Amino acid sequence: MQRHLTAIIFAVAVIASSAILGNAFMNRNKKTGTVDVTGLGQKDFMSDLVVWEGNFSRESVDIKIAYAELEKDRKSVLEYLMGKGIAREQIIFNAVNTNPLYQQNYSASGNYMGQTFLGYELSQSLQIESKEVDKVEQISREITELLLQGVKFYSQPPRYYYTDLESLKIEMISRATEDARLRAETIAENSGSKLGRLISANMGIFQITGQNSTEDYSWGGTFNTTSKAKTTSITMRLSYGVQ
Repeated sequence: MQRHLTAIIFAVAVIASSAILGNAFMNRNKKTGTVDVTGLGQKDFMSDLVVWEGNFSRESVDIKIAYAELEKDRKSVLEYLMGKGIAREQIIFNAVNTNPLYQQNYSASGNYMGQTFLGYELSQSLQIESKEVDKVEQISREITELLLQGVKFYSQPPRYYYTDLESLKIEMISRATEDARLRAETIAENSGSKLGRLISANMGIFQITGQNSTEDYSWGGTFNTTSKAKTTSITMRLSYGVQ
């Protein structure tokens, strides 16, 4: 009788141990449910700072004459810009650049025969940095009026910037995060689950492109300076647990 009871107890213990081990094996291999989503934060905005550059030049065999003519042109440019409403302190003239001019001489057979000195080209560039974006943009288009005064002025395309990028970045991160969370909630609800805690969050690259442009995004981030109207965007990749 004692031996039968011992055998029964041993059998029950084996069955219980098998059940416990089997359950542990199943739990060990059970995957935790997660949902991975990518949210987009995007906004159109206007530049609030413009940087515009241009240059003018004179040529002469006599460097003193070239410099005197260039100085006369500088005064004409300054008077023109101030007459258009640009403050004197916003107009920055750079140092005069001197470039000797030569003509390369070749014989009829193509042999090099030295060079002939033609004179000097003196040039000076200027830069305007202003928050009056529309005004400076208009002046950059009209500056060719100086040609009527004999000034050889060459205008560069304006560059456009935004001065509060840090606040803009924070706003875009918030938008992208909220967009991702809403996507995750929708996926969880549609699958009959409940969204759990946030497991991980990864931020994408901050991009600034021209509005309605075909610019490609860059792995290092695109920073458009040629368009006054811009679009900024950033992505957030979030991973949530689901219950």
